[in-house]
Parts: sequence; C-alpha cells; structure tokens
Amino acid sequence: MAYIDLPTHRMHYRIDGDRAGTAPWLLFCNSLGTDLSMWDAQAEELSRHFRVLRYDRRGHGLSSAPPPPYTLSDLGHDVIALLDALAIERAHFCGLSIGGLTVQWLGIHAGARLDKLVVCATAARIGTPESWATRIESVKADGLAVLRSATAERWFSATFTARNAGTVGKVLDGFAATSTDGYIGCCAALAGADLRDDIKRITNPVLAISGDEDPVCPPSDIEEIAARVQQGRHLSLPGRHIVNIESAPAFNAALLQFLHD
Repeated sequence: MAYIDLPTHRMHYRIDGDRAGTAPWLLFCNSLGTDLSMWDAQAEELSRHFRVLRYDRRGHGLSSAPPPPYTLSDLGHDVIALLDALAIERAHFCGLSIGGLTVQWLGIHAGARLDKLVVCATAARIGTPESWATRIESVKADGLAVLRSATAERWFSATFTARNAGTVGKVLDGFAATSTDGYIGCCAALAGADLRDDIKRITNPVLAISGDEDPVCPPSDIEEIAARVQQGRHLSLPGRHIVNIESAPAFNAALLQFLHD
C-alpha cells in the first residue's frame, strides 16, 4: 500500500498500469462515503491505456481523517499535493459526486495541472447548506449504518441491486465503515460549495456524465455544467447515482472515446 503524509493527514493512493511508462495519467476521485475501490471496473479496463491513479479522500478508505470541518479548497489542495508528491505535471481527472465537485474546483483554480475533465453524477452545487447541516446532525447522533438502506436506493436501481447483490453490498459495507469525522467533514465541504458562477472559467474539455435515474444529481444538473463550461458535452447513461458501476462498460467506453479524441 502506498501513502503520502500531508500536514493534517495521511493519504492512501494506488497506481494501476505501467507507472514507469509514458502513457498519460488518469486520476479518479471517489464519491462521498466510498473508497477508491469504486473505480475497480475503470482501473481494470483503462489501465491498458493510461497510468491510472486513484486515492482515498481524507477521512475515507485507508486515508486518515483530520478533524472536521473541511472545505472544497482543502479537498482540491489534497489533489495538488498528491500530483506534486508523484511528480505528475498533468493528468486527466475524473470524479463522481463530491469527486466531481473537486474536479470542477481544480478546473477553476488549477486547470493548467489537468488535461481533460470528466464530471459524473454531480452538480456545481449539490444540495443546500441546510440539507447538509441536517445530514451532519443525523450522522453525529446515529452514525452511518442507519443510512444504509436509503443510500442503496439513491445509489443503485432496484434492478441492478437484484442482479448484483454482492457488488452493491461491498459498496454499502464501505459506506457504513467510513470514518464519521471524514464523512461529516466532507458534508461541511459540500455545504459550502457553490461553483455555479465560477465554472464558466473552466477552459479544459469537459465530459459531463449523468445517470438517467439519479435522484441525487439528476441529468439537468449535469447538463447545466456542460452548458456553462467553455468546452462541455453531456452524456446520460442508464443508472442512478453510482453510474460508473451500474453502467460500467458504457462508462468505460465513453471515457476512452473522450480521452482519445
């Protein structure tokens, strides 16, 4: 296992593909309450073409959790620190949900460090400060396990869950095991994140992917991102919020086409 030590926490990361080669770098950023394993299907396929870098956001997976709250700027600077530590000058970057917000923040503030951007099942603003404050109080009182059933419904369609119970169960086990501090800290980052007026500054090419039945970030949110950035396109795939798992083959094909164009 590989880690970098940052001033406030230790970050876990993984590289798939030919690390010493010349293939372009492709970086993935996971959603709230998941770890880097959510990108397993992408790493398996895309590491044939790219050096795939995944990491566990602060307070998630095997990364440690500094005391909350966090800001979106904190999450973005964690990515820059990772790129610096690995001497990566530029990378394609794909993120889902809060990971997609992190992609947008970096496109605004550090676009020169990135090449093409893929934002999935996200929005320029997710929820409201009030809704995230309610979520924080709920998690403080009852933990994450009580949210498991509702999370399953938001993240995966009933048909996919019935046919892929093992895959869904693994994702939900990871959700329930997420650090409470890490989860609350990221909820605070979401509460303070509103990039609607700033994403027009993003000059990198952007592919915005939605799940066509996503109740968290519906396709209209993704369409808005594609319309506001300077070089955006929107694609909708079958599925709910964790669309990269529910529609993995189509998702992988879309990434390959976009990144190779």
